[in-house]
Amino acid sequence: MLGVLYSFRRCPYAMRARLAIAMCLAEHSVELREVVLKDKPQAMLDISPKGTVPVLQLSQNVIEESLEIMHFACAQNPPKRASLYPEVLQNEMNELIAQNDGDFKWALDRYKYADRYEESEIFYRQKGEVFLAKLNQMLTEHENLFFDEASLADLAIFPFVRQFAHVDKRWFENSEYTYLNHWLNRWLNSDLFLHVMNKYKQWQPDADIVYFP
Repeated sequence: MLGVLYSFRRCPYAMRARLAIAMCLAEHSVELREVVLKDKPQAMLDISPKGTVPVLQLSQNVIEESLEIMHFACAQNPPKRASLYPEVLQNEMNELIAQNDGDFKWALDRYKYADRYEESEIFYRQKGEVFLAKLNQMLTEHENLFFDEASLADLAIFPFVRQFAHVDKRWFENSEYTYLNHWLNRWLNSDLFLHVMNKYKQWQPDADIVYFP
């Protein structure tokens, strides 16, 4: 077992870390500790005072960022890393993920909770649509973002598109983003996603070990 993963089922950052671990690592690779964000375990705060998930505790160090956890998981499986994150496309993938984590995440947060901000829900949705349109165009060429097979970019971006779509599912399903809808639904119904979304009880220090994947 490589280490301990502190996670929260619905968090998109934790979700993409679990997706990469499940795709790249062998069975029983990490101990999964499900966190309740309103009641964070002291064991997690002791190693990561910032108190956000995911956190991967290894024997020699702690990885506190979701993308770093994804890259770590891929690095343990060189053939899978080569297919998920081919060297020739790394710059393009990094740029797309940065757009997701930057402007799109900014719009997503405000779209979800527009009543907390100055502009309307539609205003923030339209800001997010700039990124949705780009993804939709990419998907006219392949089943996934860069080629037919899944890439690190798909794993990293899918949880956030899922969250955006769920703000107003009827609007999203009837939007012009047909290819993006198909892509999202394939991921939502995939065995990989269904596996990483298994429900677990809140971790307690005396709980039985939950192995993942």
